[in-house]
Amino acid sequence: MTVSDKVKLKPGDTIGILGGGQLGRMLAMAAARLGLKCQVFSPDPDSPAFDVVLNATCAEYADVEALELFANDVDVITYEFENVPAATAMVLAARRPVLPAQKILETTQDRLIEKNFVKRLGIDTADYADVSSAETLQSAIARIGLPAVIKTRRFGYDGKGQAIIREGDDPVRIWEELGTKSAILEAFVSFEREISVIAARSADGHVECYDVTENEHRDHILKFSRVPAAISDELAAQARAVAEKIAHALDYVGVLAVELFVVAGNGGPHVLVNEVAPRVHNSGHWTLDGASVSQFEQHIRAIAGWPLGKPIRHGQVTMTNLIGDDILDYEQWLTVPGATVHLYGKGTPRPGRKMGHVTEVAPASKK
Repeated sequence: MTVSDKVKLKPGDTIGILGGGQLGRMLAMAAARLGLKCQVFSPDPDSPAFDVVLNATCAEYADVEALELFANDVDVITYEFENVPAATAMVLAARRPVLPAQKILETTQDRLIEKNFVKRLGIDTADYADVSSAETLQSAIARIGLPAVIKTRRFGYDGKGQAIIREGDDPVRIWEELGTKSAILEAFVSFEREISVIAARSADGHVECYDVTENEHRDHILKFSRVPAAISDELAAQARAVAEKIAHALDYVGVLAVELFVVAGNGGPHVLVNEVAPRVHNSGHWTLDGASVSQFEQHIRAIAGWPLGKPIRHGQVTMTNLIGDDILDYEQWLTVPGATVHLYGKGTPRPGRKMGHVTEVAPASKK
């Protein structure tokens, strides 16, 4: 039995959260409702999660002394973003249980390792190739074809660290502009729709999946999530089975998101895995108001060693991200009947910055 299997918090215990963004903020708020305390560790003094916790540590992730003091103050540690430095995770894991486990970060922080892991499970993905130079990029293009998407293997999100290569483009120039020595080339997927599955797994192996979410992006950033996705029950079951298989293979504890493409096929539509996010996820924000238990509470329950909730959706749900200057219209959203407004307490809006979201729930009878 591992240390993580033995985690069993009681009300009044403290969860440490790495990262002070909106996900950390909402995790802390969910924990508070369950009588659990949180301490947030973030290098950003303006972290919105700091506003909702009594104790916070503002220090760099490489500050070993600060990490040790942080670990001494908490009972279990989790994170709101997957790019936790490996050294940080090692320092903390030596002192307190870190959930999801450090080895999961090693798989999901690197797009190539993640893709290889998914393929070994017999789950379909877009065709892909490792790229480490302009020459290997040319070879990968010759095999995969164009258009294709090149992505840095690490630290990419919301469209950052990637580019589409089309016929007539200069691959060498694109490679130089990407500014990396480690990338992955993926075949461009002509998909019918983008979907995601939010799944929670407890240490004893119990998994609960939320209804499949359909996602719409603008400028590579999620703008709308709609539940249920406009897919067949059979395809939804296939997507949930993929997420459950990945959660079990990782021996995961907590909430994870699996992003998928729905693509046409001779035997009908099927799914391809795009990415795995080992954390609560933007496409699961609808669960705050649209389900009996939110993804944030579910994550807290899992890492605390508490029973998972059975998520029951309240109706048709639409989540709208407030990005950049969208936040300036928050008062208009406050007048929309049935809308629930979530503002993250961030500072000045910037293009591409997620400032809040709105959830609208239509009763199931209106489906």
